[in-house]
Formats: sequence, C-alpha cells, structure tokens
Amino acid sequence: MPQKPAKHLPLAPVYRIIKEAGAERVSDDAKARLAYYLEKFAYEVGKYAVDLARHAKRKTVTDRDIELAVEAIWKK
Repeated sequence: MPQKPAKHLPLAPVYRIIKEAGAERVSDDAKARLAYYLEKFAYEVGKYAVDLARHAKRKTVTDRDIELAVEAIWKK
C-alpha cells in the first residue's frame, strides 16, 4: 500500500529506533513507512495541543498540552 513519504523526518533516527527495538536489518521501505506514520502522529498531537492551548486562551503550547494530546490521541 503506497504511502506519501515523510516530509520532514530524517530516516537515520527512524532507522535507529527500529534497530533499538531489536531489528537485525531494516529495509528502506520500512524506514520510510515508519517515518510517515511518526510524522502523521506528531502532526495530530501538535494540532490537538494547539487546540488545548487556544481553549485555555494561551498562545503558547506547553508540555502539558502535548501530554494531554498524546493521551487523548493514543486512546483512539
């Protein structure tokens, strides 16, 4: 199933994450696929965190906004 490539995440850290998870070898397609989903997840977390900050009438997104956004999105 073709996916859009990640726009901003470099593949080297993604590769390291997969290797640290125990992989002996990692294909280029696997690195690209994980980078795509990591970026998609990060965008959704950021978007939710911005909404939380705005709801609290703040311009600054805090680490707590990120924590709450991750908790909310992870449960979906």
